[in-house]
Amino acid sequence: MFEKFTEKAINVIIEAQNIAIYDHSDKVLAEHLLLALIKETKGFCAKIFKTYNITYDRLAKEIYMSLNIEESDMNSSIPFSDDFKRILTETMDLIDKSGNSTVHYEHLVLAAINDKKSGIPQYLETLGFDIEKSRPLIEKLVQRKVKKDLHPELDENKDQEVNLTKETDTLFDNKESSKVFQRAVAKLSASNYEILGTEQIVSSILEDTTSDLSKILATFGITSAAFEEKLSHIQSRTAEYEGRQIVFTPSAFMAMSLALQTAKELGSSEVLPEHMILGLLKTKKGLAYNIFKEMHINDDDLAHGIIKPIEKQMPETLTILRLAKQEARRIGRGVVGTEMFLLGIIGEATGIGAEVLKELEINIKDARIIVEKIIGCGNEYFDSEVVFTKRAKRVLETAWEYAKKQNKTKIESQDLLWAITTEPESLAMQALEQLGTDVVEIREGIKKHIKTLS
Repeated sequence: MFEKFTEKAINVIIEAQNIAIYDHSDKVLAEHLLLALIKETKGFCAKIFKTYNITYDRLAKEIYMSLNIEESDMNSSIPFSDDFKRILTETMDLIDKSGNSTVHYEHLVLAAINDKKSGIPQYLETLGFDIEKSRPLIEKLVQRKVKKDLHPELDENKDQEVNLTKETDTLFDNKESSKVFQRAVAKLSASNYEILGTEQIVSSILEDTTSDLSKILATFGITSAAFEEKLSHIQSRTAEYEGRQIVFTPSAFMAMSLALQTAKELGSSEVLPEHMILGLLKTKKGLAYNIFKEMHINDDDLAHGIIKPIEKQMPETLTILRLAKQEARRIGRGVVGTEMFLLGIIGEATGIGAEVLKELEINIKDARIIVEKIIGCGNEYFDSEVVFTKRAKRVLETAWEYAKKQNKTKIESQDLLWAITTEPESLAMQALEQLGTDVVEIREGIKKHIKTLS
């Protein structure tokens, strides 16, 4: 039976046994279960009990005044009373009816307040608890986990993408990238062109032969000499245009936009030359990309060659986002929303974000159960690329800005967790609230850890 219980539900049973032992009871009574439920209460149920001022001390006083518990020798294997067993049976019936495969804390609460034979409702009502008013609220927490075909945040992807022209200055924040653009502008002037294209950007990156990126590119045969030789044979820039002219050519604009997004996804708060090449590979357009194709460069191999050294640095956010994608695939999703970011933060385990959540008694097992209850399981993932919802991208953008304000070169787990708290309607915040915490607790936890480090 107990293999179907969540960690929080198991903790309630264990606490009920501990209370029975402490009381020198020869059985674990329904009253012990009720005391354990109040002692271990978290999440929305905690708020309901708090509304009626139902505390452990008040309840214990009421129960011990009503019961005449005979003392006996402490027994480590105290059996469950008939009332306790009946409530457990009613709990299992509830999960069958609700369609859930696991027992949550709320199932135990609902079964307990519904069990009139044990006297539990009378104890609560004596202390002013309104069962009829509270029951529908608790029932909503144990609604059936439904398989949903579409991710709840997916519709937000219909929003327009962020316009890079508003963020162009960000590309120049890093010294390496700034030097790349300075050289590119010089090449632009020498070429008699007025609009910066991908070929000037890549040519400028290759000009710094001492950089690690240039060395990686050279292993693929992409050297300054080879690239310039190919470029010298190109007479037209038509590959750079798609009907509009801006500061960048359209292909360069797209490549830099993707470079900006790639930097965030790799956990960097700066756009580096590495991100520019990766952005170019994602566009699959422009003169520079065409030259790569003429040089028989495999996109995936080159991308892997660039990302591998970054991965060795083990940036927190890169690990979190990789775990988020794994969590999405695990339940058959091809979309990563904010709730998967949350699971990634918990799964990463070592960052401040994970430490804050751990102190709030949030663990990966219970978080997964809540997330699956919110979004259900799907069958979206096969071999396709896992994508981010619009809201997830917005959270990543906020984390980026938050990290930059602190003059950090990396986006850290606490930046991502803080960003989640700025989206009160997000699935991640819905999950956190059901797990028993709120924005204030999370932000205070982050501030406390940052203060400790400073």
